[in-house]
Amino acid sequence: MRLATFNVENLFDRAKAMNLDTWAEGKPVLDKFARLSALLGEINYTAARKSRMVELLTSLGLAKSDEGPFVRLRQNRGDLLKRPKAGPVEIVANGRADWSGSLELIEKPVDDEAMRNTARVMMDIEADVLAVVEAESRPALAAFNDEIIRGLGGAPFPGVMLIDGNDPRGIDVGLLTRPPYQIGPMRSHVDDRDAKGNRIFSRDCPEYGIGLADGRVLWILPNHLKSKGFGSAKDSNARRLAQAQRIKSIYEGKRSDGEDLVAVVGDFNDTPGSDALQPLLRDTDLRDVFTHAAFDDGGHPGTFGSCTASNKIDYILLSPALQRDNPRAVPDIIRAGQPWRTPFPPGQEVERFPRAGWDRPKASDHCPLTVEIDWPE
Repeated sequence: MRLATFNVENLFDRAKAMNLDTWAEGKPVLDKFARLSALLGEINYTAARKSRMVELLTSLGLAKSDEGPFVRLRQNRGDLLKRPKAGPVEIVANGRADWSGSLELIEKPVDDEAMRNTARVMMDIEADVLAVVEAESRPALAAFNDEIIRGLGGAPFPGVMLIDGNDPRGIDVGLLTRPPYQIGPMRSHVDDRDAKGNRIFSRDCPEYGIGLADGRVLWILPNHLKSKGFGSAKDSNARRLAQAQRIKSIYEGKRSDGEDLVAVVGDFNDTPGSDALQPLLRDTDLRDVFTHAAFDDGGHPGTFGSCTASNKIDYILLSPALQRDNPRAVPDIIRAGQPWRTPFPPGQEVERFPRAGWDRPKASDHCPLTVEIDWPE
C-alpha cells in the first residue's frame, strides 16, 4: 500500500482572506473574524461586548452593509444590529437568542490552473490511501475526484469520505482510497471537549478503518492541528498541545483495544522539536517516517513553503507494528506542485508542473508525503 498525506489548500473555493499575495495580508482579517465570531456566540451581549462588536464590524467593512470585502453577515431571523443614516452601527440584540444568523468568510474560486495542478499532484502520488487536508466538504472532494482528476485522464478514487469539522472556513480532513482498500468503520472526534467545555479540535481527528485482506484493520487518523496563522502564539501553542495530547489519548486507546496498525497523518502546523508536538513525537511509540535512516531530503528538510527545517510541519507517523515490518519504508516528498518562489539551489532543482507561477498558480504550498508499507504477519 502507498499511504500519503497532502494539504491541498482547498479544491474549488477558498476564503478570499486566505488567498491573498501573502499570509500576512489576510491574517488581520482572520483574527478579527475569529474575535467577532466568538463575541456573537456569547449568550449575553454586555455593553462592553457590544462596543467591541461595533469596532470589529466597522473594521471588517460591515458598517454600511451585511457584505464587506472579505466577510459576510447573515441575519436570517431577528436583528443583530441597525445602521442609522447618521452615526455608528448599533447592536440591538441583547444576546445570541435574539437573532439567528452567522458570520461567514467570503470565498472565491481557486485558480483553474492551480486546481488542475492539485489534481496532477494527486495523480502523481499514485496513492492507495490518501489523507486530504483543507478540503471544503465531502461533495467538493467527490466532485474534484470525479470531474477534475478524471478530466485530466486520471483514475478517480472509488472511496471518498470527509466528516465536517469545526472550522467555518471549509478546511476539513478527509480520505480517498483505491481497491482493495475500502473505508470501513469510522468515528469522529469533532465534539471532543476539554475541561472547560471547549471543543478540542480545530477541525477533527477522525478515525478511518481500512479493512485488510487478512481481516485486520488499518486505522488512519488524519489531522490538521491549530495553525500559527492567527491568534496569539501562546494561545495557538496551547491549542496545538491540547490537540496533540488528545490524539495521543485516542491512539493509546486504539492500542489498548488491540489495534496494532495505526497511522497518524496530516498537517500538524509545528516542527518536530516544538513543545506542542511532544505528546505525539516523544511520549508515544509512534515514529515519524522522516527519521528513517535511509531517507534523503535532498537538502530540503521541510514540507511547506521554503522547505527549510522550520517548515517541516506535515507528518506520517507509524505505530510499532508498521515500523517493525517495514524496514525499507523510506518516505518520499512530491515537490512538483510548488510555486517558483520556493527556492531550490543549483543542483537541487525540482521539475515543476506546467504554468506554475512565482506564487500562483500552484498546487499547494504544502508538499505531499508518501510511504510504501507492507503488512506484518
